[in-house]
Amino acid sequence: MRSQPLLVYDGDCAFCTTWVRRLERWLVRFPEAQPWQWLDLDEIGLSSADVTRYVWLLVGERRFRGHAAFAALLRMQRSRSLHVVGQLLVTPPFSWAAALGYTLIARFRHRLPGGTAACALPRPESRAVN
Repeated sequence: MRSQPLLVYDGDCAFCTTWVRRLERWLVRFPEAQPWQWLDLDEIGLSSADVTRYVWLLVGERRFRGHAAFAALLRMQRSRSLHVVGQLLVTPPFSWAAALGYTLIARFRHRLPGGTAACALPRPESRAVN
C-alpha cells in the first residue's frame, strides 16, 4: 500500500496531461501525479483496461476512478467550497451528470484541445517499466 496519494492518468493524452498540470498549479493539495505508462500497474493493483478508461486517484486502500477521482481530489482541498463541490459530484442526481460528463470527455479527449503529450517528456529512470 502506498503511503502518499497517487493520481494515475493517460500520459499519451495531451488533454489529460494539460489538465493534470493545470490542476497541479491551481489546487493547494495535489497528490503525486504519474502517467500510467510510467508505472508498474501490477504494483498499484490496476489493469491496462482500468487505466485506459479512467483517471485514478489512489489514497491508501481507497481507489477512486473517473468523476469520483476528481471529486475526491476536490474533497482533499482546504477550501470549504471546493470540498462541497467535490461532495456534490458524488451525490445523486449531480453524480449522474458528472459521470455522463466524464464519460463524454474521456471518449472524445483525443479531439479536445490540449498541450504537449507526456510521452514527449523524458521518462525518469527510477520509474521506467521494462
